Amino acid sequence: MAGKDVPPRWDRRMQQRLARGEAAALGELYDRFASLVHSLAHRVLGDEQAADAVTREVFTHVWEHPEIYDPKQGTLRSWVAAVTHRVAVQRLRDREEREQPRREERESTVRRASVAARADYIVHSMPAPLRAALDLAYFQRRDYRQTAADLGVTEDEARRRLRLGLQLLSTAHDTGTPPGYRGAV
Repeated sequence: MAGKDVPPRWDRRMQQRLARGEAAALGELYDRFASLVHSLAHRVLGDEQAADAVTREVFTHVWEHPEIYDPKQGTLRSWVAAVTHRVAVQRLRDREEREQPRREERESTVRRASVAARADYIVHSMPAPLRAALDLAYFQRRDYRQTAADLGVTEDEARRRLRLGLQLLSTAHDTGTPPGYRGAV
């Protein structure tokens, strides 16, 4: 009986045949391990097409680099499984890197929409005098003196209304909800 450190004869012969470039050896190896490679890749990636691509890549790698297999390190099956795992995990990382900017973009869009909704809520719920002062200053480009004249109030009162309105609006960037906001019921 052979010792544990001696790999099966089939593994050594297969490596030698692959190293000689025997296409039949690749076919034999594929027949024996394709379902293993595909199922491992599918388990990591959760996608049939990606698993097919990994299967092709693994067998291409084995065909092009049979010398990398070291029979002293374990069986050919284990090596092929390790190559599969490495390739599948790398594909998963690549996919996540490609998806990360889209995820960040969606989160940014949601944040902007949330801030806009809070600002809209704040403007519509603030007292009419504050809203009127902000409307004159923002949409009609009036300074506090012109706002005071248009509203028929003192300049100090116009500044106070604008300051208060802007302070309320600045809370739209806060992550919490505005005071009194209950959302849709």
